[in-house]
Amino acid sequence: MSSIRRAAPMVFAPSGRHTATVIFIHGLGDSGHGWSEAVQHWQSRNKLNEVKFILPHAPAIPITMNGGFQMPGWFDIKSIDTLSHAARAAPDEDEQGIELSRAYIYSLVQAEVAAGIPSERVVLGGFSQGGAMSIFAGLTAPFKIGGIVGLSSWLLLNRTFAERVPTDSLNRDTPVFMGHGDRDPLVLYPMAQASEKKLTELGYKVSFKTYP
Repeated sequence: MSSIRRAAPMVFAPSGRHTATVIFIHGLGDSGHGWSEAVQHWQSRNKLNEVKFILPHAPAIPITMNGGFQMPGWFDIKSIDTLSHAARAAPDEDEQGIELSRAYIYSLVQAEVAAGIPSERVVLGGFSQGGAMSIFAGLTAPFKIGGIVGLSSWLLLNRTFAERVPTDSLNRDTPVFMGHGDRDPLVLYPMAQASEKKLTELGYKVSFKTYP
């Protein structure tokens, strides 16, 4: 997976002076294009005129859960069962894939910093796999970020998560929003609840909203 080829992300420029950036990460089998209409809707409300939106595309990788068929993914998922039990520390999470994607997300943040946007003015968000990556990458980041959004998501590598947080824990007070449907058929609601409970116990400021 180290020789992964990546397409450049979709970028939506702000209509006003650029002072903040949102990096929003799609779910398994999707692409950045899948969230372009949402970004256009957010921008049309003229309340985020200073915000640049970046929608990255996951590379096509073999997904074990789907018989090894290649599809856009931020990391491999072995089975639905693994996903259902990740909150209880599934032993076969794709640690290498998760770490590669985290490094890529960091490179997007660092590019914004190089362009003059402080990392504290960057929000990481995403849906499903992308939300899980946002939570994991954001809370273990070696730099301060502005906020984290995880929709239909969960905590990755939760057994060893605390060990992966930098000692200075720069994002201990970074606000985390988790939104979840109570009948989500794939990322099961109890898994999201368990993830929120774990993060809260670790001292993070998580706002959890249930959608019926």
